[in-house]
Amino acid sequence: MEFTIKEIARRAGVSKSTVSRVISGKGYTSAETQDKVLKIVQELQYKPNAVARAMVLQRTNNIGVLIYREYHPIAAHPFYGKILDAILTSATNLNYSVFVMTDHEISLRSADFMLEKRVDGLILISRIGQNVIDSIKNFEVPYIMVNSSNHADGDIHIVNQDEKGARIAADYLYGLGHRNTFVLAGPQTHRSHHLRLKGFRHSMEEHGTSLSLSSVVSASTSTFAEGYELMCRYWEHFRTGGYTSLFATNDMMALGAMKFLLEQSVRIPEQVAVVGFDDIDFASMYSPSLTTVRVEKEEMGIQAFTLLDKLIRKEPVPMHNVELEPKLIVRQSTGLKKCHEGSE
Repeated sequence: MEFTIKEIARRAGVSKSTVSRVISGKGYTSAETQDKVLKIVQELQYKPNAVARAMVLQRTNNIGVLIYREYHPIAAHPFYGKILDAILTSATNLNYSVFVMTDHEISLRSADFMLEKRVDGLILISRIGQNVIDSIKNFEVPYIMVNSSNHADGDIHIVNQDEKGARIAADYLYGLGHRNTFVLAGPQTHRSHHLRLKGFRHSMEEHGTSLSLSSVVSASTSTFAEGYELMCRYWEHFRTGGYTSLFATNDMMALGAMKFLLEQSVRIPEQVAVVGFDDIDFASMYSPSLTTVRVEKEEMGIQAFTLLDKLIRKEPVPMHNVELEPKLIVRQSTGLKKCHEGSE
């Protein structure tokens, strides 16, 4: 039998509003009344209905996570999946339920679903359309943006210092003596890939080694297959161009390129050094393991949830971007010996 607040109030000899104040912890009730009500709640093993609880607290304890990515995988992606896992763990620790939607289109469909579920807040990951953001603002639902290309005033973004990370990669390759680098650049409409190419190019220019137009290849996607296919397509140019190093604006493209190079019997790093970006799990598992710039993916997820929780609770939040520091992880693809695997 399911008991209601009305039954608890009857047994305790108090009003329903008094029972609601005790259960929600909001408003004054005497210690004696609290003890009496809580004793009956325990005896009846009362569990408040989720809808009723939401009406009392003006909260559902539900949040939504909306991830935009044009190509599979989405939730299982080695970059975005890590962010999502961190959000789910953090949310569970504070008794939130999480709705997750993955969109192949920058549309209102997923956002509408979230709002219909009366979520307390939203985490928007990757390239979310401005029309979606405007719609969410109309409902006055707090939201945090993660690794997004949109930068409207007043929005809180969790981002990696991508331009700085690429400069670190360029400085490192230059320090190893590389003066002719081939670059696989992911879609330039995406914030991260754009800033990574920009940072790498600027650093090389500061060293007096400009990237020629023919040494940079723009990719339509940022997948393993794209890295492999681009190296296949530009193999003759790469082979005759005197390139001694390769930089890709994410690890998946770098690993795809490495696969093709190894199939052509190119020795890595003796003939060509390779550097990626992100430090996904596959980077350390590959052979040779991949030197890369680490993005603190889990920290992105933790900070996104922590800030959203504060917004939901109407606590003070610094209204500016949170920029995470990148780290160079040196591995075998640029010359590190196996016994020093994972050095920073």
